[in-house]
Amino acid sequence: MLIRQKRRSDCAEHEVTDESVYLNRRQFMKASSGLALGSGLIGNAMAAVQSGNGLQPHANIANAFSSIKETAYGAGETVAPFDVATTYNNFYEFGYGKGDPEERAASLKTTPWTITVEGEAEKTGEFDLDDIINMSVLEERIYRLRCVEAWSMVIPWVGVSLGDVLKQFKPTSKAKYVYFETLYDPKQMPGQNGGGIEWPYREGLRIDEAMHPLAMFAVGMYGSVLPNQNGAPVRLVLPWKYGFKSIKSIVKVRFVEHMPKTTWSMLAPSEYGFYANVNPQVDHPRWSQGQERRLPGGIVFPNVIKTDMFNGYDEVAGLYSGMDLKRNY
Repeated sequence: MLIRQKRRSDCAEHEVTDESVYLNRRQFMKASSGLALGSGLIGNAMAAVQSGNGLQPHANIANAFSSIKETAYGAGETVAPFDVATTYNNFYEFGYGKGDPEERAASLKTTPWTITVEGEAEKTGEFDLDDIINMSVLEERIYRLRCVEAWSMVIPWVGVSLGDVLKQFKPTSKAKYVYFETLYDPKQMPGQNGGGIEWPYREGLRIDEAMHPLAMFAVGMYGSVLPNQNGAPVRLVLPWKYGFKSIKSIVKVRFVEHMPKTTWSMLAPSEYGFYANVNPQVDHPRWSQGQERRLPGGIVFPNVIKTDMFNGYDEVAGLYSGMDLKRNY
């Protein structure tokens, strides 16, 4: 996971889309709020998702995302330009290069989309994404994203509370953990043809982590639907954990009694633990986690900042009271 080559995000700030583009996009969405909302909003919106560089304005997208609730999350943060957040990604299902997801993710069909719910819950089965997400309560949260590779950016996500989504399935008292799984389809996701990873991608959380108010079930970013390369049509966003915990293109949720196996902790257990909380006091075996490179930034003068415990989200500290966070990395 070491970065060895020049990447798109190493450009200078004047070479990327200005933040005003995002602000104008939000104004466009708000201006469309008077349009009537139809049925199957996520499915309709996904039908208009772009391939490649960015979202194209479309009435159904405007309908579905016209009433996004703005929140106080991230007030005062400087949001990464749209072109950085959508061209610099780790999504190994489409390749190992940072630009591979943008170049190859057009092959992913995101509508219709179903999620299978299994395990220790009263309500299980296969559910259409439109039936899981209440589009009327979409909200925007501006969160810091910290990658385990020691780079970071600030992104305005759109979605709902993960806890609210999970509660509707009525997990039982045996549900101590929640397991998530990404779509496995090598025809649509060419990176799954080998690569040394045991596909599909797997992740998991303790149930109280999943129910924490910061945990998000995201269906959009920058005021519109998720681009394919960013995990369309639905992903987790867990801002106090390293980015690899925020699994993309989710097709399965399973409530389980015991800690589930997760992709990176299976692949390299000495480097990637189950919890993956941002912790500047626990270095990766091959690099320091005490600092991060905030994108965008120049090649000669990168924007290097100090990394904070839990990525600065101290409100989650109570989840780990009494735990040795060096051992439970």
